[in-house]
Amino acid sequence: MHTDRKALWAVRQSALPAVVRPCPDCPGTRHRPSGKIRVNASGKLLDVWLLLSCVNCDRTSKAPVHERVHVSTLEPSRLVSYENNDPAVVRELTISASLAARNNYRLDWDGTWELDVRTPLYALDSVVPLRIRVAFDLPAPVRVERLLMLGLGLSRPRVRRMLAHGLVLLPPGLGAKAHRDFEFTLHRPATPPSVSAADVPAPARWPHAEPLGA
Repeated sequence: MHTDRKALWAVRQSALPAVVRPCPDCPGTRHRPSGKIRVNASGKLLDVWLLLSCVNCDRTSKAPVHERVHVSTLEPSRLVSYENNDPAVVRELTISASLAARNNYRLDWDGTWELDVRTPLYALDSVVPLRIRVAFDLPAPVRVERLLMLGLGLSRPRVRRMLAHGLVLLPPGLGAKAHRDFEFTLHRPATPPSVSAADVPAPARWPHAEPLGA
């Protein structure tokens, strides 16, 4: 359905995820990136590790990124980034699901994101639907229901009633966890008798319109 009413919600990074794996020195299981990458050379072979710090005892441990790889297999700029502890590369490695799987640990995304929803712009009495794009700055798995509760400023029962009344057209299910960009449509028709005014977002929380591009 075509609509000129568009809005953007952004899942912003507020912290990096914790690495969850046993610490060799204490009962702790949560680790944070130290901000450093170690490169060890043996002739033309390289080992590269992401350095982690135990939240409980501060012990440093290593998560292998490359093991015994020939120096020629790495882009020179990539190697320089490793050697200089490039923050962007540290972030990339920390949030990497493939690196976590390869090293047999999981990522804890609690407390790593916040939802950026701007102030109202559209008139609330319009029947033209509003298309909302949810964009992710980081691949944190966030329950779709939680996003709608935060973005619309509504309780869980009210979000579910909106969905049941057809006021929200949502590709993923409410219980799904999204970590990539998606779009959904919010309707503001004239409220039928079966729909309570309490089941639609309050004016103060109506999303801000923002160009989405082509």
